Amino acid sequence: MTTGTTRSVIAHLYRRAGFGATQDEIDAAVKLGFDGAVDQLLAGLSAKDAAGDALPLPRLTPLAQSAIPGFTYNDYEEFIALSTWWIDRMIVTDTPLREKLTLLMHEQFPTSYAKVGYADLMYNQNQIFRTLGPGPFDVLTQAVSADPAMLIWLDTGTDLKAHPNENFARELMERFTMGIGNYSEQDVREAARAFTGWSLDYFSGEFFFNPYDHDNREKRYLGHTGRFQGQDIINIATHTTASSRWVVSRFWSWLAYPVTPDDPVVLELAPGYKKDLNMTNLLEAILRHPRFVSTQALNGLIKQPIEFLVGTLRLLGLTTQAYEQGSLIYLLANLGQQPFVPFNVGGWGQNQYWLSTSASNSQLALAWAVAQYADLAEVADLKGNPGAQVAAVTKMLAVEAWSNRTYQALWKLADKGNPQELLVLALVSPEYLMN
Repeated sequence: MTTGTTRSVIAHLYRRAGFGATQDEIDAAVKLGFDGAVDQLLAGLSAKDAAGDALPLPRLTPLAQSAIPGFTYNDYEEFIALSTWWIDRMIVTDTPLREKLTLLMHEQFPTSYAKVGYADLMYNQNQIFRTLGPGPFDVLTQAVSADPAMLIWLDTGTDLKAHPNENFARELMERFTMGIGNYSEQDVREAARAFTGWSLDYFSGEFFFNPYDHDNREKRYLGHTGRFQGQDIINIATHTTASSRWVVSRFWSWLAYPVTPDDPVVLELAPGYKKDLNMTNLLEAILRHPRFVSTQALNGLIKQPIEFLVGTLRLLGLTTQAYEQGSLIYLLANLGQQPFVPFNVGGWGQNQYWLSTSASNSQLALAWAVAQYADLAEVADLKGNPGAQVAAVTKMLAVEAWSNRTYQALWKLADKGNPQELLVLALVSPEYLMN
């Protein structure tokens, strides 16, 4: 079932459990072996991220301060600075699996600045994913559910005793914990009643529970009966068999290849996850599973735009500082994956979701933008030797091999003597766009 050399599967591991690795990093990991490399990545889930923590956080205005009469600030500028900061953190991190998990949790609980409107709240939620993501999924879900950004995003603050708002109750089950088809409309109504009284105090910037606006009557939810509050609903939902299959299918789909909750590999992994809901243990089970290095997995995913940008800048030894502030965020927005701005609660899709004529044009624009600051002196020095130039770009991008068609296209372009054009073509090739 396993396909490829130790080197190729380790490169695959670092693309999926991080944002890719340079040739030197792959060389070092090969000495550890695949299991040793997995151990190292998993250790990063609880280790200090010295490089990431060293990045200065941009000035973010707390919600309580922004509510002061007469206080003015530019929250959109803060949002662009925050988005840029996170891109840089993904590039320089010493703990790539934890930063990748932070991104995946943002996709599991998609929340958008477009509605939240406060950069500081988006940062606070981002920190929840980073700190609690590697632990129990139920604990994380409790924290995210009461997080001010989520309270605004799904209107929990308008879930009133007299008129329960079903938005959060529905998405909690459909998107966050169980998947569609595993609950009834009655479950949605009962859950909404349990979340009445949840609100946001704009003066303190904190979660606020109003017991006078909470429906304390008995509720029947997913076969359970009691005077449930919101925390009880979350606890019940996250411990269902449907949730164990949903969560496993989501993370397997992001790390290996797309599956549904009834896929055999999900049915195999779900019971182990259900025992403790621990995400570190689930990640280890996924990364060590034989099918994670199968042909299907090695060829199973296309890079998401954020993965493309972060991974490419890492390989080229660049950060966002080389570029005009906000320019890369604008290009990501054109590709449909701007940090902190999913289109809706459905989040982003996979594979075919990113393939279209429009997306190809935007991908090319991003490749050109990235390539303009790349150090291509080594490639330029090989002018007159197209094969060597292609080999240099291949090493630079840590690509295992090109198809004959791609290699011929690269060779012909190298023969014309423009290193930047050669790099751009390599960046938009099928072999590089595959994750």
